[in-house]
Amino acid sequence: MAEPRKKGLISHGVAAQNRKARFDYKIGETIEAGLMLVGPEVKSLRAGRATLSEAWAGERNGEMYLFNCYIPEWQAGSFAAKFEPRRPRKLLLHRKQVKELIGSITREGITLVPMDIHFNERGVAKVLLGVGEGKKKHDKRAAIAARDWQRDKARLMRDKG
Repeated sequence: MAEPRKKGLISHGVAAQNRKARFDYKIGETIEAGLMLVGPEVKSLRAGRATLSEAWAGERNGEMYLFNCYIPEWQAGSFAAKFEPRRPRKLLLHRKQVKELIGSITREGITLVPMDIHFNERGVAKVLLGVGEGKKKHDKRAAIAARDWQRDKARLMRDKG
């Protein structure tokens, strides 16, 4: 028999999302990677308190890391379980994937953008990485104009219909 779910905690689904990633970058392929976390970080993620807005992924010593991802300290934790909220977290990938990603980010203008942190069906924390190329200012303005037109078109159809 399954245990009742605690109120406000995420057992599976999205824990944190980078909503500006698709606006700021042209995302090509996406890769799902595991995260090396300590216990209180997982609890904080399950509470949905992480921030990915300034996070990025990169290479250090031949391994991939998630940098500048903010996961706040778990308040109910003990004094011994403190951790640094913005520490680099190792990404768990196959060696072939690591080599492929390192090759793609060495090209000019290509970066690894964390799209979201989610829990899979088994309850394991995963991060979805997008291989992205930065958009220019005029591309962003075109995206805003297209989004506004779609909104206005939907409003006109709703009022006429």
